[in-house]
Amino acid sequence: MYGGGGNSAATFTNDFVEVYNAGASPIDLGGYSIQYASATGTTWTNTTALTGEIQPGQYYLVQEASGGTTGSALPTPDATGTINLSALSGKVALVLGSTALTCGSACTSDAAVVDFVGYGSANDAAGGHPAPALSNTASAQRTTDPFTNTADNAADFTVAAPTPKAAPAGGTTNPCSVTPLPEECVPGDTTIQDVQGDGFVSPLDDTTVSKVPGIVTAVRSSGSSRGFWIQDPSPDTSDASASSGVFVYSTAPVSVGDAVLVTGKVQDYYTLAPGETLSTTSSLSVTEITPTLVTTVTRGNALPAALDITPTTVPATYATTTPTGNVESIATVQPSRSALEFWEAHEGMRVTVDDARVVGPGKTQYGEIYVTTKPDQHATPRGGTYIDSYEMPSGRLLVMPVNGVVPAANVGDELAGATTGPVDWSTFGGYAIAATTLGTYVDNHLQPTTASPQAADQLAVATYNVENLAPSDPASKFATLGAGVVTNLKSPDIVSVEEIQDNSGATDDGTVDADQTLAKLTAAITAAGGPAYQWAQINPVNDEDGGQPGGNIRSVFLYNPDRVTFVDKPAGTSTEAVTVSTAPDGTPDLSVNPGRVDPTSSAWDDSRKPLAGEFVFQGRKVVVVANHFDSKGGDQNADGRYQPPTRSSEVQRTQQATVLRGFVEQVLTADPSANIVLAGDFNDYQFSGPVKTLTDDGGLLTDLIGTLPVDERYTYNYNGVSQVLDHIFLSKAITDVQYDVVHVNSEFAVQSSDHDPQVTRLRLAAQPPRHGTLTLDPRTVRQGGTSTATLTGWDPGTELTIRLDRKVLGTVTTDDHGSATYAVPVAWATRTGTRTVTASAADGVSASARLTVTAAIKVGHVQVSPGRQHAGLQVKVTLRGWAKQVRVRISLDGGATLANPRTDAHGKASAIIRIPRTATVGVHQVLAQVSDGGSASDTLTVLRR
Repeated sequence: MYGGGGNSAATFTNDFVEVYNAGASPIDLGGYSIQYASATGTTWTNTTALTGEIQPGQYYLVQEASGGTTGSALPTPDATGTINLSALSGKVALVLGSTALTCGSACTSDAAVVDFVGYGSANDAAGGHPAPALSNTASAQRTTDPFTNTADNAADFTVAAPTPKAAPAGGTTNPCSVTPLPEECVPGDTTIQDVQGDGFVSPLDDTTVSKVPGIVTAVRSSGSSRGFWIQDPSPDTSDASASSGVFVYSTAPVSVGDAVLVTGKVQDYYTLAPGETLSTTSSLSVTEITPTLVTTVTRGNALPAALDITPTTVPATYATTTPTGNVESIATVQPSRSALEFWEAHEGMRVTVDDARVVGPGKTQYGEIYVTTKPDQHATPRGGTYIDSYEMPSGRLLVMPVNGVVPAANVGDELAGATTGPVDWSTFGGYAIAATTLGTYVDNHLQPTTASPQAADQLAVATYNVENLAPSDPASKFATLGAGVVTNLKSPDIVSVEEIQDNSGATDDGTVDADQTLAKLTAAITAAGGPAYQWAQINPVNDEDGGQPGGNIRSVFLYNPDRVTFVDKPAGTSTEAVTVSTAPDGTPDLSVNPGRVDPTSSAWDDSRKPLAGEFVFQGRKVVVVANHFDSKGGDQNADGRYQPPTRSSEVQRTQQATVLRGFVEQVLTADPSANIVLAGDFNDYQFSGPVKTLTDDGGLLTDLIGTLPVDERYTYNYNGVSQVLDHIFLSKAITDVQYDVVHVNSEFAVQSSDHDPQVTRLRLAAQPPRHGTLTLDPRTVRQGGTSTATLTGWDPGTELTIRLDRKVLGTVTTDDHGSATYAVPVAWATRTGTRTVTASAADGVSASARLTVTAAIKVGHVQVSPGRQHAGLQVKVTLRGWAKQVRVRISLDGGATLANPRTDAHGKASAIIRIPRTATVGVHQVLAQVSDGGSASDTLTVLRR
């Protein structure tokens, strides 16, 4: 009997009572009734009359009331009533007659009672001992063999998952062992291959099938997807596209080796991620049967042989493309064409992999481990499987033991011997073995790697994603991270640290400061023997930078002040964009330090903003940018039905790459030979579109991961695939480079972070001598004149030699801004025409400008007579030796023109001028000047009147 029908989490929608004929002859049930009373009740007014007859070895199912809509429908009942049985405790009687019982606690002795069961806390029971209490998922079931009545409910009944019209969970009598064979023990016309069909989706999806035969090959009794797999021991081998195994979503009490018949609805089940629907999910479906009836025909049967998966069994191509982009549109899969089709053709069937190498660490908390069936396919030197394109490795295979237990294995370890079980599918790695047998764990002792220490003249820059580091994390995590920085990274001079959370961690309380997190991290580094790092960072705006809700993750610089100088200037704000200009020495000059790169751009919505820092190492400047690009969340599953999958997250990362590239170009505009380092978690592969956008396909920046051998290019292990998410990019000026990815996390079952750090050791490019400019004013000068040379854009303190053509005129030293001026004299003997003025530094760098020298008008002598005279009176000015036939302007001290005589054919002229009445007493110059500026003068003393 079962009383939980329709209740919360109920197995079936209705209560039921089941009668079994253990005899050899039919029994007429006319005149019998089922009666019920509560655990301590004396009222038996709830009765259900029985009709018809029950054949030998048959079940007679009486459907009763329902407490709700939860659960599956019962198999077709033989009688229907309205009794509402308690899900916990009560009394049920099989009565000969329809008159309601009147007994209270002594009903077992009533002459009309044929059989009686008290359960739970009932005050009456056969033998005085009630059967155990029931539940919404458990019924009372006979346990004896055969179905005899020992007259003791506690001994005769146990509690197990309800099995209407099937053998009780605890009973050992097989109703299908009688002759003639009962109808429920005869297989139906539908086979497992009919259920699976030739494609990914069952042709019988959402239809009910009856008595599908199969051998139980595995049982999964825990987790959210409990059930068992059955496989046809004699499939149609001519149909290689249709699997002969299927998953049954049921907690029916079956055991491996049972031959069962399954009646129920066929469904193609899709695992849905948050926010997904059946129409939007990229998951592959798993064909399964949700049964209303599972009949065990025989027990202890041999299992169908498992298919041996060798290195050549699964096709090399992971997924084929289709016109629709959805592999589930394939009507008939070709198992030899692609890995997805191969596994679909064997979904639910037993397979075995021998001596499987681990390519993704054992996740004991999830009961998952990843192996390869193709040990030579894209193998890393440490035992993993790498990718160098978007195509997934077809040999990678998830193993999910049905008991949920996996070893804490590392990449490169081995599951020796056979790993066997039916084929399943998971959103975390695609097709899998639901292992009933796991190979023996062999520890191959994978060791963490270490970087080489930097030389005294090398700048070491590292990046490390520390995975949501918060003050509340265990001290062991801080200690491991600190030791990793010191021991494995060799104490880099600058570390770009990603995923530093605020002081309250994932608690969303408005906190944005992270000084406690950083203090614990730097203290752990110091405790491990490392330097006393200082940090530079900018708090994000609360809840605007993505990541774990409330955590306010950000990127941070740690730097060793004994080795590098963090250029002292005000820090930027969370919404202030850093700008770049050219410093007087020609190097990039950030407007703030540190500063965020275009933080209000929509490219950074709900994502971390890059942090730019200006450092000086041994007199050479370097701009370092710490980065954490948008995650791959929202991409279609790489192991799912859409092939190739849509990588929608690349859109935002491409926008981010474009913005960051723009900043790099600003730096290079300020200084084309700038030392630039971009480091961090860029959340994308080395061959991806966003990375190509950022680097201009390698033309603008060098991606250091690309300098490693192809089988060493990985920083992360996701679902058993070694791949690149973290990068260090360098400007082209930096050419003296060493680089290491330091494997301390991603390949190991025990991790302090899910990312591997990396470090580069650099000899920064020296600032090349600046090729300044030289300009002249005026650019045309007569013989005997002067032009001013203006020098700009030179290195400060540069001594420059000034030449007119080849003649050295002198030297000048530039000021702190790289500027200077020099008066260039043009001698009377200088040849007319175009001359060259050159400024050259000691290293040979020079600049020059053209100077036009024109012939000068001959200037002669001036004589004033008398040489002393009163203001307002006249004097005579005599000119001799001047150019012929030229006008000569006469003035007092260069003032107003007093006369303008023309020289004669002998270069002579004279003029009478009147001394202005306003002339002051004292010595003056009577100036004679020709049109090109040439002049001569004589002294005139103006007397007091």
